[in-house]
Amino acid sequence: MSAAPQTPEVPTIVLDSTDQAPRLARRFLAEQFARWGITDDYMGRLVVCELTTNAYKHGEGPIVVRLSLDPDDGRPVIEVSDTGTGHPTVQPQDYAATSGRGLQLMAELVHEWGVKRLTGGGKVVWAKLP
Repeated sequence: MSAAPQTPEVPTIVLDSTDQAPRLARRFLAEQFARWGITDDYMGRLVVCELTTNAYKHGEGPIVVRLSLDPDDGRPVIEVSDTGTGHPTVQPQDYAATSGRGLQLMAELVHEWGVKRLTGGGKVVWAKLP
């Protein structure tokens, strides 16, 4: 009898959709990056904060943050999901706007990013760090 292959557990935190979610997501990321030996977590904290803030402000239900290392290139991947139906998009530049630039800035900083619809409803916004 052979054992089933073990898949590594993906570090995950489930957050209430409150104004505390971004702070808790940043702390979760910093602690996990430290476990992985990633000493420069600035961009990761920025990205997880932006994605969690968007989920809190524009999404619905609990916010789920998952962190992983891409098995092909070892780059950190941040996933933030919620049950909302909205689809995040980078907004055209509006120099008079007082908000709405976060996703555009994040998109310019990361290696790649995207949105996946979930079968049961909701979405996952993910970003791979450089």
